Amino acid sequence: MDVIQAIKERRSVRKYRPDPIPEEVLKTVLEAARWAPSWSNTQCTRYVVVKDSDTKAKLAEALLWHSPTGSNPATEAVRHAPMVVVACAQTGRSGFYKGEAKTDKGDWFMFDVGIAMENLALAAHSLGLGTVHVGLFDAKKVGEILQVPEGVRVVELTPLGYPEGPTQGPGRKEWNEIVFYEKYGHTSHTI
Repeated sequence: MDVIQAIKERRSVRKYRPDPIPEEVLKTVLEAARWAPSWSNTQCTRYVVVKDSDTKAKLAEALLWHSPTGSNPATEAVRHAPMVVVACAQTGRSGFYKGEAKTDKGDWFMFDVGIAMENLALAAHSLGLGTVHVGLFDAKKVGEILQVPEGVRVVELTPLGYPEGPTQGPGRKEWNEIVFYEKYGHTSHTI
């Protein structure tokens, strides 16, 4: 599958078949994440692969909610997918030089983890797997469940597995709503 096709076809998957993921397929997906660019090649992202059903249930309980139903739409995906990949980041490395943050954004780890997890999601999709980026959870609680050490932050969870069925994605905003030329809001340019 070509990269542009994977980008356009990847969807958030919240229902998974129970089929196990072969170890070689998992390694391929994690290898794609490993090769993601990072600030000054700090490679601060770390991954915890969770297959144990009791641990997945605890992770699902750590999800926060915002929907009218009172539950996070990803709760059942975290609970029932064959595995969950939890992305963590070593803090104080990305975006730093000689121990000092060098941008007005401070620690850059969120960017690095985001890039790595999108690599993971695209690789997974290209291999017939599904993912969903999950960020609405109690990171401290997840850190306790997984015994994440001091100096490392839990950033994202993604269930990983074969989708139960086809998924439908939302449409995209029009070009003139998101792309500007020379100055913010200036849309006159031919594409």
